[in-house]
Amino acid sequence: MTFRAFFATFLLLMSVAAGASESIQWTSKHDDDTHVHLYFFWSASCPHCQKALPFIRSLSKDYAWLEVHSAEISQSRANQMRFLEIATALRQEPRSVPAFFVCGRMITGYDSPQGVGQEIIRLALDCRQSPGAASPATAPGKAFMLPFVGTIDPHGHSLLLFTVIIAGMDSFNPCAFFVLLFLLSLMVHARSRSRMLLIGITFVSISALVYFMFMAAWLNLFMMIGAMPTITLVAGLIAVTIGLLNTKDYFQFGQGPSLSIPASAKPSLFRRMRGLVRANRTTTILVGTAGLAIAANSYELLCTAGFPMVFTRLLTLSELSSAQHYAYLVLYNLVYVLPLMVIVLIFALTLGAYKLSEQQGRLLKLVSGLMMLGLGVVLLVAPDALLSKLWSGALLLLASVVIAAGVHWLSSKRAN
Repeated sequence: MTFRAFFATFLLLMSVAAGASESIQWTSKHDDDTHVHLYFFWSASCPHCQKALPFIRSLSKDYAWLEVHSAEISQSRANQMRFLEIATALRQEPRSVPAFFVCGRMITGYDSPQGVGQEIIRLALDCRQSPGAASPATAPGKAFMLPFVGTIDPHGHSLLLFTVIIAGMDSFNPCAFFVLLFLLSLMVHARSRSRMLLIGITFVSISALVYFMFMAAWLNLFMMIGAMPTITLVAGLIAVTIGLLNTKDYFQFGQGPSLSIPASAKPSLFRRMRGLVRANRTTTILVGTAGLAIAANSYELLCTAGFPMVFTRLLTLSELSSAQHYAYLVLYNLVYVLPLMVIVLIFALTLGAYKLSEQQGRLLKLVSGLMMLGLGVVLLVAPDALLSKLWSGALLLLASVVIAAGVHWLSSKRAN
């Protein structure tokens, strides 16, 4: 926190203690008509604020009942204090601008009139129809804080939910399943649960670390480039291409271009796996497993490289600190490796042997391809919808699964 922010906070606390704080008015009556008050705090040096200004100016013209209170904070101590006062009253942290307060709710950051803009209008309309909901007393419980991650609002932007959904999509990685299942099947012959757990957990943990580093590279690239619309367009085109290739593999498996593990690379991976079965020393097992995980992931990244790219691109378009960016990457990778860790535990408990069949691998490719194709199209057409709409990611996942199930059913019926 800068000295200026600290000093402003100190003055605010002193004024509140003296009872001099001004009341926050969310709605008011004018000739039997309810007017809604929108408080907009911005800075002249903030590019996102400048992007939001035209939208804010249009609100008063389009909605006569909406009263906009615009306050620039970099050149006014009074506006700084007012910003801190309203945020504190709502138990929110005044971390960044642009910041919007409407109906006892706080929204930070701005992307477009179709994204954050629509969310502001929706809140204002709800507030006008139900003025009683504007009381700050009703706000607690709608939004909550997570350490490092920030504020999660179930009725607005829910980056937390989006992270869980897209990481869940990514976790159905046919290449990762193939390598892990083959490795654990070989371990069954050793008839040692402790050995299988050691190798399985090490393999999954190293895989998560490699994936995290891969995503961090995407994140830093996008942060360096900035919020250029052209980059989002390119990311969308790449995602669509990856989706089409994976979908193609369901119908023409092993034919033409593919993002699967190359056939030429499989003998080397198999040799590494058989070496782990014969190894006796713990150090040799750990080093060998780590080497296998790194080698395998260098190929597995091709299978679903689009998911990390899409996620990190959208992550950099959100108003978050660097620590929050990496916190979301950690969450993403925890969700990503969860199915792999479950597979390890099941194999260790049952000592069963199971291999991913070609038909199952093709089906996973189809689901993955459809999900990636859908993400790419949304990224091209309306990238804001993925973060501004709570269930957009969940609906995309559901639609992909339903379409894949329908296609697989028709294909099976024709084959019979």
